Amino acid sequence: MPLAVGTDAPAFTVKDTNGNTVSLSDYAGKTVVLYFYPKDDTPGCTKQACSFRDASNEYQGKDVVVLGVSADDEVSHQQFTQKYNLNFPLLADTDKSLIKAYDVDGGGYAKRVTYVIDGNGKIVHVDSSVNTSSHASDVLAALGIN
Repeated sequence: MPLAVGTDAPAFTVKDTNGNTVSLSDYAGKTVVLYFYPKDDTPGCTKQACSFRDASNEYQGKDVVVLGVSADDEVSHQQFTQKYNLNFPLLADTDKSLIKAYDVDGGGYAKRVTYVIDGNGKIVHVDSSVNTSSHASDVLAALGIN
């Protein structure tokens, strides 16, 4: 069962695609779209990631940050990012601490759930019925941006 709207988003510190340390607190004051997905370079996950890549212009200038999260490691994320020219960070949750904290553990992989976290660290939207093809637009609509 995903975390509820109104809940404080669990803090985290993990490595991103390029080995940089990323914490939720790095994005204080910004809206964070934290989307969990099962595995790099699989059909549904690729559609979902590419939907965010293709909608990046709509997100620019809105103080919205997109972060993808899976249990894949940095090397896998680098290959996935390069193959599809992804223009946002993927977080490597290899110990599944983030997946567990956000209650999206699918038994060794992340369930496909997206959290929108406001600039104060509160969860303001949860999507657990993700349409991988239109997900970026769906999130924009939930934010009232498009």
